[in-house]
Amino acid sequence: MHLTADDARRLILRAQGLLGADARKGGTHAMLRRLGAVQLDTVSVLARSHELVAYARLGAVGRQKIERAYWHNPARSFEYWCHAACILPIEHWPLYAFRRRAYRERGLRWHQVPDSVDKLLDQVREHGPITTSDVGGAKNGGPWWDWSESKIGLEWLLDIGELVCTRRVGWRRVYDLAERAVPADLLGDDLSDEECIVRLAAVAGRSLGVATTADLVDYLRVRNHHRSLLEEALAGGAAGLIPVEVSGWSPKGGTTRAWADPVALATPPKGRHRSTLVSPFDSLIWHRGRTSRVFGFDYTLELYVPKHKRVHGYFTMPILAGGKLIGRVDPAREGTTFVARQIGLEPGISVSRWGSAVHDALHEAASWVGCDTVRIERADPALLTHVT
Repeated sequence: MHLTADDARRLILRAQGLLGADARKGGTHAMLRRLGAVQLDTVSVLARSHELVAYARLGAVGRQKIERAYWHNPARSFEYWCHAACILPIEHWPLYAFRRRAYRERGLRWHQVPDSVDKLLDQVREHGPITTSDVGGAKNGGPWWDWSESKIGLEWLLDIGELVCTRRVGWRRVYDLAERAVPADLLGDDLSDEECIVRLAAVAGRSLGVATTADLVDYLRVRNHHRSLLEEALAGGAAGLIPVEVSGWSPKGGTTRAWADPVALATPPKGRHRSTLVSPFDSLIWHRGRTSRVFGFDYTLELYVPKHKRVHGYFTMPILAGGKLIGRVDPAREGTTFVARQIGLEPGISVSRWGSAVHDALHEAASWVGCDTVRIERADPALLTHVT
């Protein structure tokens, strides 16, 4: 099947819940299942990224309502490693058995596992769910990766599936026994590595809509043997994705081989596009090469770039409107004022046509986070007249 670049882009936007009214049905709970994974990150500028992902798709849903939808009792989601540290639907617990086994076989992740790890497990078993605060804290006093032995032990037990995080208190993980928090039917569903990868390939395909093999690999962050299993599942048809050729995705002007969700291909995408700010950690733009290929938008998060070397700003958020990434803003908050430290449109984007969309995206986001004023610090004068 042949797709144009515009065909593929619209299919991707619908799959990501950013095109059409159906994407808002079911709220945050349904959105998580549509995306398959929502990335977590400690940085909070306007809000934390997992909140921004929901806002981009659902509009001004209350932030507490979003939190309750993610971390509920009984568990409706859990935290684990997909593309990165992510919130995942609880029914996907069996699909990550391959990764839990890999960690166990490896014997470590970032830190050497302390001898006290069995005592930590016994403590959770005997006294119930705990946070790092209950066992002396997460840090040793050095850089962020200088974890305490208790933090290392708890994270290791989470990695191998003895413990699970299905809720948070503040921003602290609550660790509980998997056998207590995960429904018994899911806990007992023991899948082989191949079965895990086949089913996760389908999840990634549905979330991305149209994707190259590299896009699917990036979504799941699989390597070596597990990457080979993914490629075999695609080539052999086990993943259930349809091979397509997308024109305009090749830098040399030819077509690019990709994979599409058959359900997405069954009906043409239609409906209104969302105009919104996009988190740097949103799955729409996870793969920067894909972002360039699909939207013609070259994006770098400058969070860790020295201030004097930044081009666009600390936490630059792309602006989505009309199904395109039309510009970017570096936001901040000062009390009840939303501050756009820097805002600009992409080359070729008309201020007269898209200025009102930028205005709406900024002011709606400001209102959602409780700001009643928007201040622009740096922008092209022509754009400034539209967004203030």
